[in-house]
Amino acid sequence: MKYLIGRIAVGLENIGYDIRQIRERDPAAASNLEVALLYSGFHAVTVHRLSHALHKRGYKVTARAISQMMKTLTGIEIHPGAKIGKGLFIDHGSGVVIGETAEIGDNCTIYQGVTLGGTGKNCGKRHPTLGNDVMVGAGAKVLGPFKVGDRAKIAAGAVVLDAVPADSTAVGIPARVVKIGNVRTCELDQVHIPDPVAQELCRMSARLDRLEKASGSLAKAVPKKT
Repeated sequence: MKYLIGRIAVGLENIGYDIRQIRERDPAAASNLEVALLYSGFHAVTVHRLSHALHKRGYKVTARAISQMMKTLTGIEIHPGAKIGKGLFIDHGSGVVIGETAEIGDNCTIYQGVTLGGTGKNCGKRHPTLGNDVMVGAGAKVLGPFKVGDRAKIAAGAVVLDAVPADSTAVGIPARVVKIGNVRTCELDQVHIPDPVAQELCRMSARLDRLEKASGSLAKAVPKKT
């Protein structure tokens, strides 16, 4: 009985933490009650914690039935085997798919249309692991059993097929990594993100300019034959 009361207390504490995190990251959230009653992402994550507990205890059919029910109600499909940390905010949520062996750290943000998926029928770890404070933009696809580091950002529409280091941004199809280091853009900004292709073109242009100047100086220094 004491164990059950303790588990309920922990569950309520996690729910309260999730609500606070959503309100911090969503300016449209006017109250705790609004989040609790009307946010489909919050509903999907909260019910997932129940289905995940059942899945771990061997009630896999029941757990999967619950997850499919929430998929119908919210448009968010989370496999009961997925491991999710505290403070996950699934914004809007429609079309989000989180695979069986996916792992999500604390205080992550996922937008609509995101897939945390696998790349084949291999057994074992097939889906990605997100570190803490990761942001995955709308429509992004993260496919494979690799890690996305803490505080990384994945731009909207990106297709990520390889590991993403901490404090960096993945952009494009297939995604390229842009190292940001300690210079942070707005945490939830999916638009103003460095473009690695444009940056590389700028570097090439600057290099060509230096080579042209160097070749011009060399030509002037060579004495003309008479």
